[in-house]
Amino acid sequence: MPVPDPDRRSFVATSVTLVGTLAASAATAQSKEADSPLIAYVGTFSSPLTDVLPTQVDLPPGNGRGIHIFKVDRVTGSLTAAGVHEMGTSPSHLAVNAAGTRLYSANETDRQGDKKEGTVTAFAIDPKDGSLKRLNTVRSGGAGPTYVSLHPSGKFLLVANYFGGTVAVLPVIEDGKLGDATDVKVDEGKVGPTKAPSAPPGSFAFSGHDRTHAHQIQADPSGTFVLHVDLGLDKIFVWKFDATKGTLTANNPPAVSLPPGDGPRHFHFHPNGKWLYSVQEEGSTVVRFDYEAKKGKLTARQTISTLPKGYAGSNFCSEILVSGDGRFVYVGNRLHDSIGVFAVGATGDLTHVADEWTRGNYPRSFAFDPTSAFLYCCNQRADHVTVFKVDRKTGVLAFTGQYVPVGNPSCVAFLDLKRG
Repeated sequence: MPVPDPDRRSFVATSVTLVGTLAASAATAQSKEADSPLIAYVGTFSSPLTDVLPTQVDLPPGNGRGIHIFKVDRVTGSLTAAGVHEMGTSPSHLAVNAAGTRLYSANETDRQGDKKEGTVTAFAIDPKDGSLKRLNTVRSGGAGPTYVSLHPSGKFLLVANYFGGTVAVLPVIEDGKLGDATDVKVDEGKVGPTKAPSAPPGSFAFSGHDRTHAHQIQADPSGTFVLHVDLGLDKIFVWKFDATKGTLTANNPPAVSLPPGDGPRHFHFHPNGKWLYSVQEEGSTVVRFDYEAKKGKLTARQTISTLPKGYAGSNFCSEILVSGDGRFVYVGNRLHDSIGVFAVGATGDLTHVADEWTRGNYPRSFAFDPTSAFLYCCNQRADHVTVFKVDRKTGVLAFTGQYVPVGNPSCVAFLDLKRG
């Protein structure tokens, strides 16, 4: 009988040990990932409180209490209340930085002190439980800030002021605090008509065609250009961004127009960076654009209704999101109270797949959890958040049965608190 080679036996034993060690390490890493807290922050429309900075809120008082904090069950998607950072300034939109250490809120108020202007607040995030500590609050560069996003560099916060019809750039300074605006642009042009040509038959949908209304601002994936929509002007503006000075310069061309009266509200880039999808609030449509990243140029390629065939009457679109894998687009319909699901084709064009009832009233926005396994919908007038399971293959949503009580929810942002 041949005698086993001792070196070979040692090699095999070492290999088995190494494989076992790697497998154990991977399992430990997965376990830590699964056990690490996942936090959901829900921004709300809230009533003035006595313990905040003196602020006159010209908007109707809300039922929220500020920024509501939840722990997320990664398996079931359920939310468990973990506290509230009370604010009476309607922190209606939130943004978490890439490092997961800071959160920023757009405080959708019309007046700060004696100045008709809203504010933005910076918070430090406790790495243990996700609780918030206010760092500072600064003026937003216009009334009613409704949207905030971080530039890819992490050095600037971009703000869209709905009631002011302006956009602003705020520098992120020491310790994550915000500085005074490095640039503010005032939207100018001809306001569109009160009737949207693309709206369903019998629609009386009218929201923002009384004046200029900046509704969203976001950098493109490279950070070279910054785009923002003005609902009242029916335009998507494109700006060249100076990442050193934090300033905006009009691109050539400076904007692309949507049908007058349709009211562009939000947009979302496809993961490939080549396509952009814009949802029109009053027209109830999605327009797909080709995007030339080197030039910052948008070219419209497709327009599709957000509603099922045969729908008649009024509807106001709200949110639009592209799934993380780029296979589906999700669109919010208020009054129809649904989320439309669309498949993305090889050229980027959309095909309607399904409509899912939100189980509530007036879905203002929705968001995926970090794994895109669940979708969370803010039903603003129903005072709750509903949770849906996402079918990765079909894109279809399935209601989990969970209603999470939150007064006038407006926005959901997630934070993965990885430990060790």
